[in-house]
Amino acid sequence: MALLSTFGLESFYGDFQALFGIDFEVESGEIAAIIGANGAGKSTFLKTVCGLLKAGPDKIVFDGQAIGGIAPGRIVQRGIAMVPEGRRLFASLSVEENLLMGACAKRSGAWDLDAIYALFPMLKDRSGSPATALSGGEQQMTAIGRALMSNPRLLICDELSLGLGPMIIKEIYAALPRICSEGMTAIVVEQDVSMAKQISSRLYCLQEGRVTLSGPSNQLTMEQISLAYFGV
Repeated sequence: MALLSTFGLESFYGDFQALFGIDFEVESGEIAAIIGANGAGKSTFLKTVCGLLKAGPDKIVFDGQAIGGIAPGRIVQRGIAMVPEGRRLFASLSVEENLLMGACAKRSGAWDLDAIYALFPMLKDRSGSPATALSGGEQQMTAIGRALMSNPRLLICDELSLGLGPMIIKEIYAALPRICSEGMTAIVVEQDVSMAKQISSRLYCLQEGRVTLSGPSNQLTMEQISLAYFGV
């Protein structure tokens, strides 16, 4: 049974339609990757799932319950957390204070400060530093840790590798299987197609707000992905 499903999902910015009938599903414990060129609708899809953009009540089902149109705070309380593009840390707060903000949902689970520091040891050394003093990789780790502190069932990550060096990207993606090893599910938007295939069990390609390809990551060829990505 899918943990998250969308059915003919549409999304709008005012009068502009950005998503057209998106059918999507990810099962519990899976990592699903979403690829597509800039403007394909990837971030819009994530924002709609998280309640930041409106959706029809029956268009999004999470853990067997319709959540379309529910306020973002209530969606977090139900067990969905997002690592947004650009990290979006609280600049006036320290690393530890940013992490603790993620615990405001008051969901019980294995993720607490000790667990985050075990996952990303460098954050413990920087726990008292302001978020603005961190490197890009440290900021991304803090953003992931903040999301995990809500103890979600579904972790949604928008452009994890954006603006980061290869070694930091490798370190962050090495943590993803550990994060999901206890049954957590993840959706990852990734520009690097090879990386997306490597880390996911299911892959979706979007183009101009529509799904142009989907299937098990290890069964999709680079030729199929190229055709779906560029539409040629």
